[in-house]
Amino acid sequence: MRNPLAERFRQTNSITSVDKTVRKVLILLFWLGVWQLVSVLTHNSIVLAGPWETVKALSGMIQTGEYWQSVGFTLARIFLGLACGIMIGVLAGLLSGRYPVAGEFLSLPVTVVKAVPVVSFIIMVIIWAGNRNLAFWISLVVVMPQLYFNTLAGWKTTDRRMLEMADCFRMPAVSRARYVYFPTLYPFLKSALQAAIGMAWKSGVAAEVIGQPLGSIGNGLYRSKIFLETDAVFAWTISIILFAWISEKLLLGVFGLLRPGRKYGI
Repeated sequence: MRNPLAERFRQTNSITSVDKTVRKVLILLFWLGVWQLVSVLTHNSIVLAGPWETVKALSGMIQTGEYWQSVGFTLARIFLGLACGIMIGVLAGLLSGRYPVAGEFLSLPVTVVKAVPVVSFIIMVIIWAGNRNLAFWISLVVVMPQLYFNTLAGWKTTDRRMLEMADCFRMPAVSRARYVYFPTLYPFLKSALQAAIGMAWKSGVAAEVIGQPLGSIGNGLYRSKIFLETDAVFAWTISIILFAWISEKLLLGVFGLLRPGRKYGI
């Protein structure tokens, strides 16, 4: 037997989601219209290519093997740098939380890494390791401090009463990590991931634009600038935004499977 109230609630939610989608589409069309209008008034495709010119450039690019090779080159290095940065940052944060002395030793170098301008790291990596894997190293360096400090902050906010209860019941280390620490760490890690993914893409591609590894997105972006192909510059920029967005949705979706109290079917 159907519940009328539940049915009405579902219908209301469905209508609300449709309204939100329509509103987002209309807002997007509005700003595309503004972009097109400014482009027409500028009347110079080198200064400002319009949305239609950008779409044509992107359409032509995605039909070439060179485009997908560049995407694969950069994507692999940024993902690997992101993964290593997350792993090192989380492990170092947990180590510092568990052993305060380790935190005292790690705090200074991590703070220095966070404070040093990215361009300085780019130059140092080019000198020490060449330009081939720039996106990997820069993504790692940018992401690691973010995960470290958020992990440490989450550890420090763990409810001490819960820890005392775990001690009283002699809870095993694995159970303690799963039921006491992880629920507290989860929102801190999620927040760090949301910021880190975008930062990894921005800094990784910026490093490639400076270091110019052949066959990378940064190299393609720079060549478009050299030949004054503003439509191609916008097309590469849209590609970066799109792949960064997909990366964020994918990684946060996987991480969401680990959220405390999650039940399948909800």
